[in-house]
Amino acid sequence: MEIRFFGVRGSIAVSGSRIGGNTACVEVTSQGQRLILDAGTGIRSLGEIMMREGPPQKTTMFFSHLHWDHVQGFPFFTPAYLGTTELTMYGPGANGDQALQSVLARQMEPPNFPVPLSIMRSKMAFASALHGRTVEVGPFRVTPIDVPHPQGCLAYRIEADGHTFVYATDVELARDSLSGDVGRLLEGADALCLDAQYTPAEYEGKVGMPKKGWGHSTMVDAAQVAQAVDARRLLLFHHDPAHNDDVVENMAEEARNHFFATEPAREGKRILLGHTVSA
Repeated sequence: MEIRFFGVRGSIAVSGSRIGGNTACVEVTSQGQRLILDAGTGIRSLGEIMMREGPPQKTTMFFSHLHWDHVQGFPFFTPAYLGTTELTMYGPGANGDQALQSVLARQMEPPNFPVPLSIMRSKMAFASALHGRTVEVGPFRVTPIDVPHPQGCLAYRIEADGHTFVYATDVELARDSLSGDVGRLLEGADALCLDAQYTPAEYEGKVGMPKKGWGHSTMVDAAQVAQAVDARRLLLFHHDPAHNDDVVENMAEEARNHFFATEPAREGKRILLGHTVSA
């Protein structure tokens, strides 16, 4: 199982960052099968790579939630315009299929965008991702779990090839607030991608307005959670648009005081679980 990061930023895309400026999009592949997690602005460059690899065909997408930074790249996802592409897209919650289709369509309606969703020629199938209900996709077992975030959010535990990757963006989490379901989702992950948007000072309002209740974690909380659930590797994710490269690197350095195997998620980073491969 290989993981590639195409968007690691939260809230809004930024420029001039070595860490990466695109909003959330992560690719997971195994045995010729592909999953895409979220469709932030990073999905545009993923689509370009898919086009260079040959005519895209079957792809399965899982959306954590439908806030704009996690869907806004979809109109620029070139494979969706090809009739050879088959997309199965899971929206979060009991009516996730309808909600996802509606959100993707509305963001492409006038005056927001020049062409409608109906212009996309790909075969789209919409489905609902439900808390605790595992979805089998080729070699993958994908388990969604509800996590605390305004209007709700799903984290995903992805198992394949004897390894586990957990994608937990947009979650306000601390070691003391780990619930049974969330703790089990994260337990023993080979790679844990976890929201770490704020510093403790930002979260508590010592710098700027307090961020408690905004639905995001601090890097210290993320590291302590990784330690508590016996993760092997932690990737800090959903970097604040106000944080430059130095701030993000310093946050990771502080997090390593609590969990040594911590690093910032970076655009272009590829992980073959157990090894790191250059982009």
